[in-house]
Amino acid sequence: MPSPELQLYVDADFFSPYAFSAFVAVSEKGLPFELRPLDLAAGETLGADFAALSLTRRIPTLVHSDFALSESSAIAEYLDEVFPAPQIFPREPRARARARQVQAWLRTDLLPLRQERSTEVVFVGPTATPLGEKARAAADRLLAVTEALLPPGGRHLFGEWSIADADLALMLNRLVLNGDAVPERIADYARDQWQRPSIQQWVERFRQAHAGG
Repeated sequence: MPSPELQLYVDADFFSPYAFSAFVAVSEKGLPFELRPLDLAAGETLGADFAALSLTRRIPTLVHSDFALSESSAIAEYLDEVFPAPQIFPREPRARARARQVQAWLRTDLLPLRQERSTEVVFVGPTATPLGEKARAAADRLLAVTEALLPPGGRHLFGEWSIADADLALMLNRLVLNGDAVPERIADYARDQWQRPSIQQWVERFRQAHAGG
């Protein structure tokens, strides 16, 4: 049986928030793809084979026929352009630009929060360590941005679901699933997003990878 036209390289531990985002993006498109986990600790992204495939030697990397692309936000945008339906970014230009802004911000800011509330608290379990001053300030910025973007009574940031909802929910759940203080409206949004089938598929992949560990 021939391999699917799409292959997605992710971390074998399924901890990467960026691999998570790319996985959700491909899954939301409803396209058949082959998942190829790589062991980062064993240096599998540093070998000659992967270096020849991925320009930046990073995961996630999406392979589409003879084209390989890394960086999760670039992967999502490529998928939306090549496979237009269903869309994973908002249709309206300003909402689409805002969704891209949210993605870029989540990837480049909030470092103290990402350090003190790693994805382990989301996928493994909470930590009892309280947030430090810088992480608390980052958490406050995260909650303020979410409060400003999330419409009253809305289930999604921009009317319909977009990949920015998945990325924001993962960041919020670093707090929500750890039991940190989060306004109920925002916590409900993060919990609701987490039940989306594409996200639960990633969670199940994590469970399978760590079964018996």
